[in-house]
Amino acid sequence: MFLEHFPDEVKQKGWIEVICGSMFSGKTEELIRRLKRAEFANQKILLVKPTVDQRYHKENVVSHQGTSFEAIPVEKAKDILNKWEGERVVAIDETQFFDRDIIDVADELANKGVRVIVAGLDMDFKGEPFGPMPFLLSIAEYISKVHAICVHCGELAQFSHRTVPEEEQVLLGAKEEYKPLCRSCYQKENH
Repeated sequence: MFLEHFPDEVKQKGWIEVICGSMFSGKTEELIRRLKRAEFANQKILLVKPTVDQRYHKENVVSHQGTSFEAIPVEKAKDILNKWEGERVVAIDETQFFDRDIIDVADELANKGVRVIVAGLDMDFKGEPFGPMPFLLSIAEYISKVHAICVHCGELAQFSHRTVPEEEQVLLGAKEEYKPLCRSCYQKENH
């Protein structure tokens, strides 16, 4: 075949997958599900998360349902490149908390033949695009938008409604601070 004469890195095809949605939509569950499939296929995996997220565990990525996967906390997006040791799959949880360098990091890894899976909130509590997520959505080959269930009416929910009066964009929390709402119920709560 034609590619037999080229180095291994040319044969590998990398890409970016984005898993996005509201709080309680199953983003982390889906990320861990994909990682377990890659692990079963004996693919080497690097899972990272931002150091700011220590809600359930200091190091592991843990879903709201309690599913867990070993991870490495990193301070800045560029730190991911220092942790990467040639793993075929690099996964990043809570991606919205990273600086904009995460876009270049994901792109660089994909260009090196890595399957990059990022998971994060696509919108903040005000319903506005969150951090680097819109840029990652624009360069990703695969996008999965997962939905929660609206706690008011039972429809699909895509908004993370904040239930406490804090105004800063980043407020780590869980069921006490946020609830998933559909568009209609979110509009009613915010007008």
